[in-house]
Amino acid sequence: MPDFLLPDLGEGLTEAEIVTWLVGVGDTIVVDQPVVEVETAKATVQVPSPFAGVVSALHGREGQALAVGSPLITVGGSGFREPGVVVPDTAVPDAAAAGEGSGNVLIGYGTSAAPARRRSRRRPAAAPAAVPSPSPSPGVISPIVRRLARDHGVDLATITGSGPGGIVRRHDVEAAIAAPAVTGSRRIPLTGVRGAVAAKLSRSRREIPEATVWVDVDATDLLAARAALPDVSLLSLLARFAVLGLRRFPELNSRVEGDEIVVLDAVHLGFAAQTDRGLVVPVVRDAHTRTTADLAAALRERTAAARDGTLTPADLTGGTFTLNNYGVFGVDGSAAIINHPEAAILGVGRIVDRPWAVDGQLAVRKVCQLTLAFDHRVCDGGTAGGFLRFVADQVESPIRALAHL
Repeated sequence: MPDFLLPDLGEGLTEAEIVTWLVGVGDTIVVDQPVVEVETAKATVQVPSPFAGVVSALHGREGQALAVGSPLITVGGSGFREPGVVVPDTAVPDAAAAGEGSGNVLIGYGTSAAPARRRSRRRPAAAPAAVPSPSPSPGVISPIVRRLARDHGVDLATITGSGPGGIVRRHDVEAAIAAPAVTGSRRIPLTGVRGAVAAKLSRSRREIPEATVWVDVDATDLLAARAALPDVSLLSLLARFAVLGLRRFPELNSRVEGDEIVVLDAVHLGFAAQTDRGLVVPVVRDAHTRTTADLAAALRERTAAARDGTLTPADLTGGTFTLNNYGVFGVDGSAAIINHPEAAILGVGRIVDRPWAVDGQLAVRKVCQLTLAFDHRVCDGGTAGGFLRFVADQVESPIRALAHL
């Protein structure tokens, strides 16, 4: 009987946590059928099976973390078999026995000609139903949420869920954990998305000698352009200006590898998005080839997927430059941390009414602050300042950018 092992999920991830089993012992499955939903530090993904046959064992319970390469399921021949019954290898369906792999490619996993791993001896596997698990609390769907609450002594019955229909989500439990205790102390686990973000930002601070430049800009005409383009958001216009700027100053679309600066041809634009699971950076690939309308549609699609928790690991990796609109939080500016291994990040503050000189006269205009943090190894202040000034000019006179759209 072949074991299906937890595949490599990319980006150096070494483990994943079982969220929900999509099949049970005795179920007949086909190639590419999703068998389990797992959560990594990057995203929640469904894992398809490369084998067809009957599930004879599930290796792990919901809420349990498994290392990459650990057995997920064992697949036997056709027909129902009781859990733990050893099935001869000759009973494996033709597709699996012949080494026919799945065509459904997950990061680091897909079609392979390698023979299925077999074991000559196996301890009888117990069905997951025999593993004790806490009863679901009202308004709680995820076993990860239940385990998080249990590990930190949080009573789920006392939490009002923020999800649809009052569903208790992970961030609801984390907020309860973070609430000050009677002693005045609190502990927040650095796990999951929060842990991954912490590791990446810490590495950025250690390795990148960053510098920051900023400029205040008159965004009055930008708001007028936005009003004339109902399907194009402010973020989309700013993304378009940033991409145009990177074509003029390609040094900022690069990374440092060893003792070399690698200037990248393609612009894969990342943008910071706040979700229930924490801060994530979805990536719009080949942003330099997209029209403004296409770029706007891609940003909307990625934002919706981020909030729904349906982004794949591939959607969250491979960025070459990041746009961060922290103005939505009501702040004017920020010295953002570069998203390692990228070379720069452009930040946009809130747009507010301010006094502004226009043709020698004082007027009230819509003003915001643009901030660029950049890796000083890849360029000097002249390049960084030139890029930021270019973007600022497009914001102040968006009609100039029409020739490039």
